[in-house]
Amino acid sequence: MARFVVVVLDGFGIGEMPDVAETRPQDRGANTAVKLLDHFPLKRLPTLEKLGLINITGLTRSVMQPSVQANWGTAKLAHHGCDTFMGHQEIMGTLPKPPMVRPFQESIDDIEQALLQGGYSTERITRDALQLLMVNRCVVIGDNLEADLGQVYNLTANFNLISFEEVKKIGHVVRSANAVSRNIAFGGFIPSMARVFDAIEIKKDQQGKPAYIGVNAPDSGAYDEGFEVVHLGYGVNAQTQVPHHLHQVGVHTYLYGKVADIVQNDTGTSYTSVVDTDQVFALLLSDLNTAQGFFCANIQETDLSGHQQDPKRYWQVLEKADRGLAAVIDTLAPNDVLIVMADHGNDPFIGHTKHTREQVPLMVYSPGITGVQVGYRNTLADIGASAATFFGANPPESGCSLLAPLKHEEKEPHSF
Repeated sequence: MARFVVVVLDGFGIGEMPDVAETRPQDRGANTAVKLLDHFPLKRLPTLEKLGLINITGLTRSVMQPSVQANWGTAKLAHHGCDTFMGHQEIMGTLPKPPMVRPFQESIDDIEQALLQGGYSTERITRDALQLLMVNRCVVIGDNLEADLGQVYNLTANFNLISFEEVKKIGHVVRSANAVSRNIAFGGFIPSMARVFDAIEIKKDQQGKPAYIGVNAPDSGAYDEGFEVVHLGYGVNAQTQVPHHLHQVGVHTYLYGKVADIVQNDTGTSYTSVVDTDQVFALLLSDLNTAQGFFCANIQETDLSGHQQDPKRYWQVLEKADRGLAAVIDTLAPNDVLIVMADHGNDPFIGHTKHTREQVPLMVYSPGITGVQVGYRNTLADIGASAATFFGANPPESGCSLLAPLKHEEKEPHSF
């Protein structure tokens, strides 16, 4: 058995999707990778350069150049919007379905009733006739303001007042009482709840009326110290995804970082609540040195840097990831495959703190295979389909394998 490795640089998009003008006009002109390359023209990411980043972006002001050795392509988002949760479900082979859009105001009554029945105390926080829900005076629930509005609810907690384990229990109660695509329960050691209250914001709907209320996650202080998170999804059938199908043929799945928080992997190994980039790569490298199977790691700090509109931090995380990828490549044997990609964009220059709806890069590495264009793919699910093909498992719900054009330089068949 060989190894199939996927590293997702969360939010590292390569240019707006064709439908942006109609579906997300606020993302016009988004291009996370190109803008970062132009902003740091004298800096290099040597591993990503060799893997074909400039082949994908085209020439920029950067000193980095295309690589004749690279195997590369691109992929569009098949899911609506640009959500990390649905992006990773799509990578695992899910056929995305139109999401429910429901402002927190329309769910607050059901959620509050479920919490009261669960023995929790609740209070409502009102701003301009819109309401948030506070639980046990230390967890604030409302709309997620960084994802597509109305599709995700956040639970922002102060770990000085409550444990993460208890926050997860509250999260499951909330999850049981609403049907939007994702609920996110997270927090950190925030100096005071006043910091959370000060980060409350209101967003308008398409008619210009105040409709969404939530806590601005970066401003809340939750990311600053001791950040932990769990993502609770709705309507995703894990029985159609890659981890399940691989288990049926005896292949173990390893998940690292945010992907472990949001993809069901009951029969595999999941390293949840790992955010630090170096730690994600350390865990991945440890397993690659001792195990075989399917490995998928999410580098979340790129995405967090985009949310904070911080290009300098974004580039620093990319440099860490570049070093980690070099170490991963050093572990790979001739029959192994590495795919480096993203799940959407998060342009730190766009002028808002939400994800940007962008296409994503596909950089494919396998020792001895060079100069292959793997195509312009229509869905991230092609990655999951490729992993299933690689291991001889049943295909997932969606996607087509991209492995067919990959051959050795000497034209011998590759033993996929």
